Amino acid sequence: MTDARGGVMQTSGRSQLPRWPLFAAFALYPLWWVLGLGSIAWIPLGACMAVLLARRGGVRMPTGLGIWFLFLLLMCVSVIGLDSPGRLIGFIYRALLYASVTTVFIYVYNARELLTARYVLGLVTVFWAFAVAGGYAGIFFPTFSFRTPLGLIVPSSLEANELVGEMVVRRMTQYNPDSWLALEPRPSAPFLYTNQWGNVYSLCLPMVVAYTRELVLGKDLKKALAVSCVLLLSLVPALLTLNRGMFLGIAVAVAYVLVRFILAGRLGQVAWILAAGGVTGGVVVWLGVGSRLEERTTTSSSTEDRASLYRETLDRTLDSPLFGYGAPRPSVTEGLPSAGTQGHIWMVMFSHGLPALAIFLLALVWFVFATARVRNTSQLLVHAVQVVILTEVLYYGVLPNGLILSFTAAALLLRERDSRREAGSAEQRVTSAPIGRRSDGSLLDV
Repeated sequence: MTDARGGVMQTSGRSQLPRWPLFAAFALYPLWWVLGLGSIAWIPLGACMAVLLARRGGVRMPTGLGIWFLFLLLMCVSVIGLDSPGRLIGFIYRALLYASVTTVFIYVYNARELLTARYVLGLVTVFWAFAVAGGYAGIFFPTFSFRTPLGLIVPSSLEANELVGEMVVRRMTQYNPDSWLALEPRPSAPFLYTNQWGNVYSLCLPMVVAYTRELVLGKDLKKALAVSCVLLLSLVPALLTLNRGMFLGIAVAVAYVLVRFILAGRLGQVAWILAAGGVTGGVVVWLGVGSRLEERTTTSSSTEDRASLYRETLDRTLDSPLFGYGAPRPSVTEGLPSAGTQGHIWMVMFSHGLPALAIFLLALVWFVFATARVRNTSQLLVHAVQVVILTEVLYYGVLPNGLILSFTAAALLLRERDSRREAGSAEQRVTSAPIGRRSDGSLLDV
């Protein structure tokens, strides 16, 4: 996604928004994970972005973002459904994460001078490379774990909470050696769960490929070769996660891009996609992914458990359809996860109500259509991220990393679209102004 300097409206008379908050969030993520913070780091870094935006002033937002703000309003109203202080804490935490997601979008949308498209895609690639490294750590050291510094300040009574316990003790895989199910470890580092790993990997992948293309176009061939090698190596941990949701998300994105290329008559790109599919198929056979998946589905009841949980979530939501319950609650079936989990739309529906769910999905659909008009292959790949997130919210929890990645991709495309519109409008005003005067009425310099 080549940056056209002439197509970007420069910020006149205002300081430029710095790179460091987004750099600290993406490029220093392993540090936050080791410290025990992980995704919590988005909250203070988002607050820093909000302060920088407020200090600079002149904040712009794309038309249509009001749909997302309406969802945030409905989400906040659902606080009336809470029934305990503990769930109030969880509600505040999620609300702060939503606020961080929103702030990151607005920051990237406005920071057009320093946060160029290539720079942001580079940060996402670094973030993705950390996930690949964590995947390999899970393969070679599946049972390794360590206690984070967060454990020094968290009361021992809170460690019984599953989420807090995962933050205090970091693991390389999602694995329970004491389980009666004979399932192999599945890579998860540097995230809490394998599904989070798969969600991040699948959302980053189109942007990593776009970044590689930009490196090639920019004649930075050494770096492009390095990223390409990591792309090939990443297939091993990605396939060994046996993450069916990730496979589906990537497949939907590939099919979508393939159809766009075919309709545009870009047969060369179609050939590249088919070649990449052939390489991936070879790795699938080499790793025996098919037999591993079959073993997992036959020895695990995760599919049936999810279906049962989804039915329960829907039934209980219908008892409080307008504003939900404010937060997930324990399942009525012993052994199942809490109702309102195992998929972001189920969390939104159960916690915030059916109207909030409708507006949330409308916001994601708006992002798809608002970013659909692209000018080159790199932009199409970045746009495909919106198709992935719309698919994976059905079965993945995407707060915060998944939403932040998709919102960042949307901000890159929408700011470029709006910059072109602003530049076109400015040119039209100049050409339509009376001879000898500027479009703002001032005299032209002679």
